[in-house]
Amino acid sequence: MNKERKESIFSRYNATRRNRTLPVLKTDKDLEAEELARFSLDLPSFQVTEEPENTIMSSDVTTNECNTDDDQPILHQSIKPPIRKKRLEESTIVARHSIGFDVPGAVHTIITPKLRTERQIDSKLVVIMVGLPARGKSYIVKKLRRYLNWLQYNTKVFNVGNLRRENEALHQYDQSADFFDPNNKDGNKIRDELAIKVLERLIEWLRSGGRVAIHDATNSTIQRRQLLIDRLSKEPDIKVLILESVCTDKMVLERNFRLKLSGPDYKDMNPAKALSDFRHRVANYEKAYDSVGDWEEEHDIQYCKLVNVGKKVIAYNISGYLSGQCVFYLMNFNLAERQIFVTRHGESEDNLLGRIGGDAPLSGKGRRFSRALSRFVRQRRIAFALDLAKRKIQEESEAKDPLKDSDDESQEEEHKDAKVRATAEAINNSQFTIWTSMLKRSMQTAEAFDPDEYDIKHIRFLNEINSGSREGMTYEEIKAQYPTEFKARQENKLFYRYPGIGGESYIDVIHRLQSMIIELERMSQSCLIITHRVVLRILLGYLLEWSQTQMPHMLVPIHTVYELRPKPYGVELTSWYYDEDDDDFKELKGDSPQS
Repeated sequence: MNKERKESIFSRYNATRRNRTLPVLKTDKDLEAEELARFSLDLPSFQVTEEPENTIMSSDVTTNECNTDDDQPILHQSIKPPIRKKRLEESTIVARHSIGFDVPGAVHTIITPKLRTERQIDSKLVVIMVGLPARGKSYIVKKLRRYLNWLQYNTKVFNVGNLRRENEALHQYDQSADFFDPNNKDGNKIRDELAIKVLERLIEWLRSGGRVAIHDATNSTIQRRQLLIDRLSKEPDIKVLILESVCTDKMVLERNFRLKLSGPDYKDMNPAKALSDFRHRVANYEKAYDSVGDWEEEHDIQYCKLVNVGKKVIAYNISGYLSGQCVFYLMNFNLAERQIFVTRHGESEDNLLGRIGGDAPLSGKGRRFSRALSRFVRQRRIAFALDLAKRKIQEESEAKDPLKDSDDESQEEEHKDAKVRATAEAINNSQFTIWTSMLKRSMQTAEAFDPDEYDIKHIRFLNEINSGSREGMTYEEIKAQYPTEFKARQENKLFYRYPGIGGESYIDVIHRLQSMIIELERMSQSCLIITHRVVLRILLGYLLEWSQTQMPHMLVPIHTVYELRPKPYGVELTSWYYDEDDDDFKELKGDSPQS
C-alpha cells in the first residue's frame, strides 16, 4: 500500500472516531507487546532471543492519539528501524504440571520423559489425625481409607498406638495412665519418638507408590503437630491435611469408652479397673490438649474439624483435589444404626438365555423372588427394631450407672420389656427407602413393595454396566467372535471398557456410583438396593472394603440378599439365599461372598 493510500485510510478513520467511540488502531508493535505480556502472565518464566542478522527488514506506520479538534488526520508516519523478529526459546519455558485432578480411569495426564523429573503438585496427601482418646478417630480413618481405596487412590493408615504396643523396648515402662501424663518427660519423649518413627514409615510408603497416608494418633499438642509438619515440609510433593475429631455427646463417649475395654491395652484387665485407668488416661491428655485452630491458621495449614462425627464441620484453607474429596466425604456420614440390604434383581428372561445387558422383564421365578423378598425384608425389619431397642435401653441404663452389671437381676424387667416394645415399634415405623435401577428387571423386583409404606426410587446410576456393542450377546459368543477382547477383559476387568457407544468399564461404574455412596453414608434410615451384578460387586466392594483385585471377580449369585449393619468397628454382614422350594430365605453360613 502506497503512502497516499495509507494517509487517506487513517484520515477517514480518525475523523469518524471523533464522532463515535472506536478503538485506536494498533500497530504490529503494539500487538507484539500485548502478545509478550500475555506470555508473561501464563508462564512462570521465559526468555526472548533475537533472530540472526539476516532477518527481513520492514517498515510500518505508527499511530498516536492527540487531543485536537481540527480536521487534520491524527497521523504521524515514521519509518521504523530494522526489527529483528522475536521468538520464545522453548527450552527455557518451565511448565508446572499438577496431577491434583487425577481420577483413576477417567483422567489421563500426558507426562513426557522430561516432565517426569519435575515436581508434581498435590501428588501425595498426608492426613494427620488430632483428637483425645475415644473420640472416634479410628472410626473416621477406617471409613476414609475405605472410601479413597474404593476410588482407587492407594491409601494406608499408620497407627502410632500399634507401634507403641509392638515395641519391645517399651516393656520396661509402665504403660498405664501415668505414661500419658504431660509431666512425665520420659513418656513424652518416647511418644514423640514413636510418632516420628511412624511418620518415617509413612513417608517411605508414599515414596514407593502410595497416594494417601493417614497418621493415626492423638497428636494433641501444638508441639507434636509442629514436629510432624516440620518433617513433612522437607518432602516437596506432599500436602498435609490436619483432621481433628471432637466429641461432646456423652452417650457416644460412654459407648466408646466401653469399646476401649475390649482393645489390646485392656484385654486381660478387670473391666472396672480398666475403665478407671482409661478415664485417668483421657484426663492426662486433656491437661495438655491444644485444639486445632489459631496456630494452624497462623501458619496457613489446611485443616478440617469434625464435631460429633460430622454434625458440625469446620474447614480452613482446603486446597487440592484429594483434600477436597476427603472433606466432602467426611461431611456426609453419621453414626445412625441401620440396615442396608443389597441384592440383584430377580431372574430375567435374558438370564435364562445367558445374555448380558438388555432390558428384559422378569421370568416367572423372578416374580416369585420379588414377592418373597417383600415378606423377608418386613421380617428382618421387625427383628432389627427389637434388637436395636434392647440395646438402646441397655445403653441408657449403663450411662446412668457406668459400672453397673448389665445382668443385674434387680432391673425392673416388666418396665424394661414394655419400653423395648414401644421403642421397637417406633423404629419399625420409621422411613425405609428402596432404590432400584431404571431397567425393567430391577423395577419389577420392587413391585411387590407397598409404595405407601416404602419410599421407592428408580435411579439411573444403578443401571448395569453398559456393554456397548456387545449388549445382548452371551459370554460364549463374545469369546468365539472376539477372543482377543474376551481375554483382555478377563485379564483386567477393572479397567477394560466395552467397545462401542456408551461402553463402560468397572472404573466408569465406580465413578457414576460415587454420588450413591455419598447418599448412602449421609442418610440415617434403612434401605434396600435392587441392582445388577457389576453394580452389586462395586457396592459390596465399598461396604466390605474389598481390594481392587478382588472386587471384579467376587461371586454375587442371583436371588441372594446381603444384609449389612454399619458399626463403629466395621460392617456386620449376613447373607441369605432364596429357597424356591420353600419360597423363603435361608441364611448362608460362612464368610462374605467368594471369588
